Amino acid sequence: MIAFGPVPSRRLGRSLGINNIPAKICSYSCAYCQVGRTLQIEAVRRPYYSSQEIYDEVAEKVDSARNQGLTIDYLTFVPDGEPTLDSNLGQEIDMLRGLGIKIAVISNASLIWDEGVREELAEADWISLKVDTVDERAWRRMDRPHRSLDHGAILKGILEFARECKGMLVTESMLLSGVNDDERSLQETAKFLEKVDPAMAYISAPIRPPAERWARMPSEENINRAYQIFRSRARHVELLVGYEGDSFDFTGNAESDILSIAAVHPMREAAIRQLLQQSNEGWDIVQKLIDRGQLVKTEYQGHSFYLRRPQTTRN
Repeated sequence: MIAFGPVPSRRLGRSLGINNIPAKICSYSCAYCQVGRTLQIEAVRRPYYSSQEIYDEVAEKVDSARNQGLTIDYLTFVPDGEPTLDSNLGQEIDMLRGLGIKIAVISNASLIWDEGVREELAEADWISLKVDTVDERAWRRMDRPHRSLDHGAILKGILEFARECKGMLVTESMLLSGVNDDERSLQETAKFLEKVDPAMAYISAPIRPPAERWARMPSEENINRAYQIFRSRARHVELLVGYEGDSFDFTGNAESDILSIAAVHPMREAAIRQLLQQSNEGWDIVQKLIDRGQLVKTEYQGHSFYLRRPQTTRN
C-alpha cells in the first residue's frame, strides 16, 4: 500500500502518508526503529514505483478523504525505509503539488551529502532531518548505517542544505539510554544544531516497540537535561515523547486501513478498537490478520501494540 491515513502526526496535524519505498528498504537499520530491523540495507538511489502509480493512489486517497469531510494538512513521504532512496522523489513532489496540499518529507539525512537529493528535498514545504548525534561511534551503534556512508559527509550535507532550504526545516534527535543521552554527547549535538538553526529541534525517545530490546528510553532526568541543553542553543525545542492519541480515521475498509496504518505506525489496541467501532466491525478481523501472519502483537511499557509484519523484498 503506497498511501495510508490520514493519521494523527505529532508534528504535522493530520497527515496522509506516502510509502514510496517497499517494506524495510533503508540506508540505516536503526536499533530503535518502530517497524523492525531493516530487511534490505541500501545506499544507492533507484526507482521503486512509477511516479504515476504513486500520484494515482495518493489522489484516490485524497478524494476519498475529502468526500468524507476529513482534513489533510500534509502529504507526507514517510515510508517503511528512507524516502530519498527513491530516485523519482523530486518528480513525485512536483506531480503531487497539483493536489493543493502541502508536502512533507521525513528523512534520516543519510543521503543529504548528494547535491541531487538536496535539490529534490528543497522542493518540499516541510523537511525533517535526523540528527541523532555528532559522535560517529554512537551513530554507528544506534543508526547502524550502510557501510558506504560517511558520517562527516552527512553532517556537512545537513549544514549545506540548511543554507539552501527555503521550506520549513526541522530536525529530530532520538535519545537512547546510555548511548547519546550523556552530558557531553548532548552538548556536542546541541552545538551542531545551533549551526543548522532549524525552525524546530525535536527531541524524541522510543515510545513504540523498538527493533532491539536494548534500545531503551532515557530517564526523565536525562530527557529534561537534553531539553535544557538544546534550548540553550536552538531557537525552538520540543519534546516528542508522548503518545499522539487514538484518533485514526476510517476510510472505508477496516482490514485495509489497519494494515496500511500499522505498516508504519504501530497502533495501540484502543486505536484499533475505535477504528473497528467506526466501521461496525468486530475484533475477529484483527484475529484473522494475526492468524494469517500479517499482523503481530507486541507489548511495550505496559501497552499492547499491533504492527504489520514486513515482507522480505527480493531483487
